[in-house]
Parts: sequence; C-alpha cells; structure tokens
Amino acid sequence: MLGRVLSMLVGFIIARYLGPQSFGDLSFAIAFTGIFAAVGALGLDSFIIREIINRPEDKNAILGSAFWMRVAVNLLLIPLAVLIYLWFRSRAEIKDESLAMLIAFCGLASLFKSFNIIDSYFQSQVQSKFVVQVQNVCLVVSAGIKVLLVVLDLPVIWFAIALAADALMLAIGLIIIYHRRALLDITRWRFDSDQAKGLLRQSWPLILSAVMVSLYMQIDIVMLKTKGSEAVGIYSAAARISEAWFFIPVAIVTSVFPAIIHARKTDLPRYYKRLQNLYDLLIGMSLPVALIVSVGADLIIRLIYTDQYEGAGLMLAIHIWSGVFVFLGSASSQYLLAEGYTLISLQRTIIGAVVNVLLNLWLIPLYSGVGASISTLIAYFAATFSILLFRQTREQGIMMLKSLFLISLIQKLLNR
Repeated sequence: MLGRVLSMLVGFIIARYLGPQSFGDLSFAIAFTGIFAAVGALGLDSFIIREIINRPEDKNAILGSAFWMRVAVNLLLIPLAVLIYLWFRSRAEIKDESLAMLIAFCGLASLFKSFNIIDSYFQSQVQSKFVVQVQNVCLVVSAGIKVLLVVLDLPVIWFAIALAADALMLAIGLIIIYHRRALLDITRWRFDSDQAKGLLRQSWPLILSAVMVSLYMQIDIVMLKTKGSEAVGIYSAAARISEAWFFIPVAIVTSVFPAIIHARKTDLPRYYKRLQNLYDLLIGMSLPVALIVSVGADLIIRLIYTDQYEGAGLMLAIHIWSGVFVFLGSASSQYLLAEGYTLISLQRTIIGAVVNVLLNLWLIPLYSGVGASISTLIAYFAATFSILLFRQTREQGIMMLKSLFLISLIQKLLNR
C-alpha cells in the first residue's frame, strides 16, 4: 500500500515537471512497449509455479528454460518495437525524433524483467515475503532517483533510462535473495528444449490473454499519439489520477475471496449472498469517489499539475467512472476463476479490447483525449458486463446490475 502511494506521488511530480509534451512522449513509450512486454512475459508465471511444486527436482531446468525463452523473445521484441514505431511514425507523419530512444530504453526494462521468474520460484515455496522486501527497497530507491532527476532538471530521456534501471535493480535484488535466502545458484539454470516446448504448449492462451489485456489498457494512449504528444500527456495525466486507486479492489477481493470460496464448498446460498455483499461493498466504495472526483475534477487537476494540463479536468471527470466497472470486474474475475470459466474470462477481455479499439478509431479524431476517456469508460463497462452474454455467468451479471443500481442495497434496508 505504502509503495503504491509513493509511486503515485512520484508519478505526479514527474508529470508536473515534464509538462504535457515530454510527459506525453514518456507515456506513449511506456504504453507502446507495454504491448510488446505482454508477449515477452510468455504467460509463464503461473505454470512455473505449478511445475516447480510438482517437480522440484527439475527446478533448474524449469527456471532456466523459462528464463532463456524470455531473454530470447525480448531481445527480438526490442528492435521490433522500435522498427514498428518508426513505420508508425512515417505513416502518421509524426516528427518526434527522440521517441525511438525512449522506446528502446522502456523495452530494455522488459528484458531485465526476465529475472522475475525468481519471484515465481519463491511463490512456489510460499516465501513471497522475501520478494516483497526487495521490491519495497527498490521502490524507495527508484523514487529517490526520479526525484533527483527532477531536481537536476534533466530531460525526458533520463526518465526512460531510470525505468530500465528500475528493472535492472530489481533483477539484481532477486538474484541476491535467490542466492542468500534460497541458497541456490542461477548458474545452475539450464535450457531444456522439451521443457520449453511443454511450457509454451500450456502458456500460449495466457500470452494471447496478456496481449488482449495490454491492448485493452494501453491502446488509447498509443492511438491518441496521432493527435500529438501534448494530447497524450494531458490524457495520461488525467488517467494517472483516475487509475491511482485501481489496486484497492484487487486488495479487497484477494483478502475476502478465500472465505467466499469456502462458502461455495459448504453452503451455496451463503456463497451467492457473499458475492452479492462483495459487489455491494465495491459499488459502495467506487460510486461516491467517482461522484466526488467528477464534480471536483478541474480543481484536482489544478492542485496536482497546475494550469499546464488544461483540459484534463473533463477527461478525469469521465475517466474516473471507469473505476466503478474496474471494481466490479475485479470481483467477477475471481468468480470466473473459481468456477473454472477461464475461456469466458479471455472472451471478456477480447470484447473489452475490441470495443476500446473501435471506439478510439471513431472518437479520438473527433474529441481527442475526451474521446479516449469515453472509449475507455464504455470499454470497461462492456468487458465487465459481457458476462451477461453467457448462459453460465448471466446470473452474476444480474447480481452486479443489482449492486450498480443500488437495488440489492435498497432490498437490504427494506428487510431490516
């Protein structure tokens, strides 16, 4: 929690310092490379955990195969991302010469994240606390470095370098705890072609899912680049505030869902009642915040960013309502996982991504960042409530609608 708050505050400082133009360039580079990073991760994390639990004697082959696959793919994706951007720049007649370097450094961060498989190892041993400790230390150091860059009045390229340095620092920290806490040696990792093929056979649906999620989350910024870096910067500044609290529903759902799953095994009526209570809780949190922020959006933007981000207030007033559907979506995603509806979960993500792309194609040329905000809001709604389209999950969609329109809350009050 503290780490996320610190990261959020530093992000506001950077956006205020860089201004819409440079902040837009940095935001575009992060979003653009984020799509490629989704491929570079290869969807292996959960399978690494399972394979190590099932076959601990093969951990060096499992970790080595996953690591070298990620390194090889990311080494291909970094130049590919730069080349695709250069092609995109020529087609869209964009004149940002420095963006290719920003993209290269942001892509380099994905390469260093290949070492994140060490995190999967510690998860398999139920020892994630060691990784959290390293992450917290790296987060504090990273925040200090970025504030120093602001104090030294350095250009935007240094912030892209800092992102690559963040990933490298975390990689070094993970290697250290792997040696000291697990008493293991990464030099023992080895690549096994059969192991690699087995992991890829299992993970390819997750690669597709990760790409869809990345498109769903990042495509608005990428497509908005056709309106210029300043438009990207203003929209990104608004979205950064709107998305600052998206970690809250994840934390809530993660903490309460084990009890909900337990009720599923023992008492189905209680299971559904707890799900409805969870939806009510998330709506009870998200609706007031969305209302307050949308009313005070212009004031919030001026307080955080000063007047240089003029126009971001309206974008924030629209974008903040997407949080309502993010909250409900976090809970329903856990429901889909618990019920084994992984295909529906993937289809839901694809629906959100497709809706977002199509609406952005229509609305960004007309309304720039405001159009991107509207597209994002509708896409989140479409993805969350697309479970109404499937017979198996329609009841959950109806339960979420009852929470959204406060019907279940009113029923509870009347029954008291």
